[in-house]
Amino acid sequence: MPATTSDAPMIEARGVKKRFGATEVLRGVSLNVARGEVVALIGPSGSGKSTFLRCLNHLETIDAGEIRIGGEVLARTDAQGQCRYAPEAEGRRICRKSGMVFQHFNLFPHLTVLENLIEAPMVVAGVARAQAVRRAEALLAKVGLAAKRDNYPARLSGGQKQRVAIARALCMEPEIMLFDEPTSALDPELTGEVLRTMRELAEERMTMLVVTHEMGFAREVAHTVAFMDEGHLLVVKPAAEFFADPGHERARAFLDHML
Repeated sequence: MPATTSDAPMIEARGVKKRFGATEVLRGVSLNVARGEVVALIGPSGSGKSTFLRCLNHLETIDAGEIRIGGEVLARTDAQGQCRYAPEAEGRRICRKSGMVFQHFNLFPHLTVLENLIEAPMVVAGVARAQAVRRAEALLAKVGLAAKRDNYPARLSGGQKQRVAIARALCMEPEIMLFDEPTSALDPELTGEVLRTMRELAEERMTMLVVTHEMGFAREVAHTVAFMDEGHLLVVKPAAEFFADPGHERARAFLDHML
């Protein structure tokens, strides 16, 4: 596998295809995300955005194409047309470069906030408990939830749960953060606190790929907007240019509807 280079895109997807049964969900999607770049992935429901995100960290397997994370090959199609993944241990290591934040938080309900944060560093990465606790406490302070360390998820608001989920992903010290509609399960008044945390990550130059319906976030925070429809990536433009003129009829209709 090629060594990671500082100028290699953090995410490289080439011709990614994915089907579920007879349904072709991704029809040859190609996208680069540079180090420190924030990309907002937008489009109508069912267009393949979340599936694409899940393919990038092997939560779904692709049928064809190539995925590189930090310059290293996670999956590629060989000369015989077979999609091959990196060996298991190597694949896990490559996938650990990405942290994932889900729509519905996915916190462990039987663990406290602190226990949710230290579980993966200790079990997956072999971090000593004292070090994991220090890292978790610092991240809880970062997202404004230090006082909630001993609470169980059931005692938290939706916005608090999502900020805990962000802190939990950051506990594994990823180079990339993947967000799958992180505010869509929240009441409007709770959305702002989550977007504020994400905005702070962007200011710290975290590489981020965000599936979102929040056009304000896409316009104000993202460097690049990528528009998907029916499994195709139709437009990739700098955010300011996209919102001035998406340059594609389908994207323009979507934007008119959202704004």
